[in-house]
Amino acid sequence: MLAGRSKFLIGGLLVLAAVIYLIVSSMSANAEYFLTVEELQAQQQELAGKNLRISGAVVGDTIQYDAESLTLTFEVAHVPGNNAEIEAQGGLSSVLHEAVMDPTRARLQVAYIGPKPDLLQNEAQAIMTGHLGEDGVFYADELLLKCPTKYEEAVPEQVNGN
Repeated sequence: MLAGRSKFLIGGLLVLAAVIYLIVSSMSANAEYFLTVEELQAQQQELAGKNLRISGAVVGDTIQYDAESLTLTFEVAHVPGNNAEIEAQGGLSSVLHEAVMDPTRARLQVAYIGPKPDLLQNEAQAIMTGHLGEDGVFYADELLLKCPTKYEEAVPEQVNGN
């Protein structure tokens, strides 16, 4: 009777170990690192080919779209990833504006295949999921845009810098 219980206990532990292994391995395989443009450029070698999520300010005069091939390319400028730092610099609208206007800020070329989003414009915040190619271009699979000018009336102290 004791031998039957030990076999049952060992079998249960093996099944539990297998389930834990499957959970951990699937989580690490699908993990996405959320980075700023500067962080991505600093770690290019280690992060090439990995699933990444990055954020930056759209530089309007770099937007190019081919409606036939649905190919969209543009640059994003570095914006801080820390919300407290963004608030200290006058809010999101101010930070996005400064990022686009400062030619010394780190910039990243982005390529996306799909319809051109309506909110894609100068100084929009782009949050992209994809991977960094060996050519240094970020190939976005998903593209989310936030346009702070849409919310200017809701947060006038950010827009006016007060």
